Amino acid sequence: MELRQLRYFLSAVEHKSLGRAALELGIGTSALSQQISKLESELSTRLLSRTSTGVVLTSAGIAFQHHAQLTLRQAENAIQAAQRGRMSGYVSVGLPPTTASVLALPLIEAMRQRYPDIQLHLVEMLSGYLANQLNARQLDLAILFQADTGKRWNVQPLLDEKLFVIAPPSLAGAPVGKSVRLAELGRLPLVLPNPQHGLRSTLMATFERFGIEPNIVMEVDGLALLMETVRAGYAATIQPGAAAARSGEAGLVVAQIEDSDVARRNLLVTLSDDELSPAALAARVVILDVARTLVRQGRWPGARLHETEGP
Repeated sequence: MELRQLRYFLSAVEHKSLGRAALELGIGTSALSQQISKLESELSTRLLSRTSTGVVLTSAGIAFQHHAQLTLRQAENAIQAAQRGRMSGYVSVGLPPTTASVLALPLIEAMRQRYPDIQLHLVEMLSGYLANQLNARQLDLAILFQADTGKRWNVQPLLDEKLFVIAPPSLAGAPVGKSVRLAELGRLPLVLPNPQHGLRSTLMATFERFGIEPNIVMEVDGLALLMETVRAGYAATIQPGAAAARSGEAGLVVAQIEDSDVARRNLLVTLSDDELSPAALAARVVILDVARTLVRQGRWPGARLHETEGP
């Protein structure tokens, strides 16, 4: 018997549906059903009755439910006691500005809850500079948009973000609907970060793949100033959903690039495991957990978990 089987069982009971429980857990309905069936086989009894409208507890399931809840609570208490007893230290994490706007505060909250004795150092800067900081061993972990495979880094694809055109409504060539195709952007004046920035590299590779020469009229390294430039009416920009969500409230035109393969991949990049402290290893797990939770709860605009991410 595994703890995750107990969690799956309790989720199915709470939602009264395998489909809704699977959606909440971020796994397939068939995988959830298989795990619950495996649990029932190990107990040699049926816990749930499947109906056309969902699932209901059997008498055995009712008796098992309380003990499953108690077991999970005790396991969580044991984990927290062990973590608080041994985990302390210092960890430095680098986040690009748009990523920080979504991830930073939930990460701080999660670290304070799980590891109150770990001192967390957050650094916000453009991804190209974060890569340099990581390589110089001034960071333990960072969210990057591209990684040098030649370096001794641990690279884990985290999530993909849809990209949006953000433009002042008075700009010539600004999108007129809620979506736009990349082929329509060739003449649109753009302000983007310099080529060291991961988003710029992603966009240039995408434009080249589509055979489009972008009209880049200005480079600005810094999200706040870049967005001020857009609001002032000088040019449009292309940003992920986190930046686009705030821009719509500022009266700017926001249009999702609807081409299916136009997205920005977020990578969780760390030094090699043998260089990471226990505090850094713990922080890596927390970052993964927090990012998954934000995406599944719809709190990371335009993002979807990378397809290799498990529950």
